[in-house]
Amino acid sequence: MSRYFIDKASKNIVFICAFASVLVLLAIIVFIFKEGSPAFQHVGVFNFLFGTDWNPAYHKYGILSMIVGSLYVTFGALIIAVPLSIGCAILLAEVAPPKVRLILRPAVELLVGIPSVVYGLVGLLLVVPAIRHIGGTGFSVAAASIVLAAMVLPTIISISEDAIRAVPRGYKEGSLAMGATHWQTIWHVLLPSARSSIAAGIILGMGRAIGETMAMIMVIGNSVQMPVSPLDSARTLTGNIAAGAAYATPEHMSALFATAVVLLFLIMILNSMATVTLKRGGRLRNAS
Repeated sequence: MSRYFIDKASKNIVFICAFASVLVLLAIIVFIFKEGSPAFQHVGVFNFLFGTDWNPAYHKYGILSMIVGSLYVTFGALIIAVPLSIGCAILLAEVAPPKVRLILRPAVELLVGIPSVVYGLVGLLLVVPAIRHIGGTGFSVAAASIVLAAMVLPTIISISEDAIRAVPRGYKEGSLAMGATHWQTIWHVLLPSARSSIAAGIILGMGRAIGETMAMIMVIGNSVQMPVSPLDSARTLTGNIAAGAAYATPEHMSALFATAVVLLFLIMILNSMATVTLKRGGRLRNAS
């Protein structure tokens, strides 16, 4: 009887915790929409999303340059991080001896625990001066992309490694039995079989990148302009919210909440894409 009661109580507690988490998420979404709706009504959704002039002093609120800046930095970071992440995942899953894995895997996991402000400080002291020698002020999309690439590495590495390890062992054994080399097996069998889960990891890394704030503020320059070159400074959506929140008037604050609404939609789209990709990969593995 006591065991049944404990199981029943545990089930109810878990359900309450999960339901509370959903309620908190819904409350945040409702609050952001409520606070941001006046800006959409005053400026107009089209003008807000596609306007390029952000000047609260003159009641001008257009975030297109910040959307472009966020996407520019995010895709720049992925161009750097994805090859490094997949290579590291292959090393950990298939190539490295056990003793090397014992060192590398905790090192990768440690990257997750480093505060973003530390990444920003390293970028400010090392990356920005290096880019300044190439051209511009150094505070640029390129600097932000390099710093952000280091920050998303552990996410993509962990998911990619798990995806490679999840490929049925028979795939590898069958490939080797047919005369393929180890590298040919990795390239032509393991990676294609794990591509859905790896793609989901990349999308989750993209969501992590597009939501980064502090490190971006420190190295990107925070200029409200449309970035053209990687050496140009820019401003991200998250940086715009953080930079203006301290001194914003009610109208300006509403525009910042509207910016948060756009950011929320972007992240929800990315997370949904990752979920669909993971489910598709699971169906393909089950069908195989």
